[in-house]
Amino acid sequence: MASDNALTPLRQHIESRIIGQQTLVERLLIALLADGHLLVEGAPGLAKTRAIKALAEGVEADFHRLQFTPDLLPSDLIGTDIYRPENGSFEFQHGPIFHNLLLADEINRAPAKVQSALLEAMAERQITVGQTTRTLPDLFLVMATQNPIEQEGTYPLPEAQLDRFLLHVRVDYPDRDSERQILRLARGEARHDAGPPPQPLTQSVIFQARQDCLALHLSEAVEEYIVQLVHATRQPSAYGDDLARWIDYGASPRASIALERCARARAWLEGRDYVSPDDIQAIAPDVLRHRVLRSYTAEAEGISDDHLISELLGRVPVA
Repeated sequence: MASDNALTPLRQHIESRIIGQQTLVERLLIALLADGHLLVEGAPGLAKTRAIKALAEGVEADFHRLQFTPDLLPSDLIGTDIYRPENGSFEFQHGPIFHNLLLADEINRAPAKVQSALLEAMAERQITVGQTTRTLPDLFLVMATQNPIEQEGTYPLPEAQLDRFLLHVRVDYPDRDSERQILRLARGEARHDAGPPPQPLTQSVIFQARQDCLALHLSEAVEEYIVQLVHATRQPSAYGDDLARWIDYGASPRASIALERCARARAWLEGRDYVSPDDIQAIAPDVLRHRVLRSYTAEAEGISDDHLISELLGRVPVA
């Protein structure tokens, strides 16, 4: 049942260590429940790394942080065959991609071959070395980060790889009250509501929660709303000439799948046994911002991707 939320202690644990970033915490849990990956964009120092570390503390799972750099090789990510001269054989040495939770820090600094290797892992849940294909763990989540400020020496992610991310989350600076709490936390003063760390969740509990999300009621009207919203990105002229000018390419069917899966996860986290249009609207910006390609006209007119999605949500009627 949705009311028996096994992730509540985990959420409280993460929020006790990540101050002022409730949206990021929720999106991390949604990605975990929806069995997807997330791209987090924000300035340095906004607790992106700390967030997934806190998640790893509350789950029985292996965690690894990999700093992406221009000289990174695919073998540094997926592993390589090591020759053993004592018996004349090759032995595969696993790379960090085989961990359950992987932090791909500053992913846009990695060259194309590394991004391609990560793409296969994210899309197919497997990697190929030579003639051998190896399966990744059943629980596998990639949280990639990128810095929107410094672009020198970066390799922009191709659309094909962006589409593999379930969510593209943007994090902003905390408010003043949250900043005071951050200062106290940095001084070692525990929050009153922090409490002891919870018992780490087993992977079987997470897999059961995923099944519970799939069991939530999704009405035909809400399903139709998802379809209409995604189709509006492909046929924007039906909703205004300005939208037609601003959109070059609409979202793929992965957007429809992601909207449903993420909306189900959000509804489950809220303790409901049904999915509402509010769930769709709340998650739509993070699902669509990296899947809808703006035109040069939109950029010239100063139309951001968030403004574009806000217009879509305002014009597509709730079924």
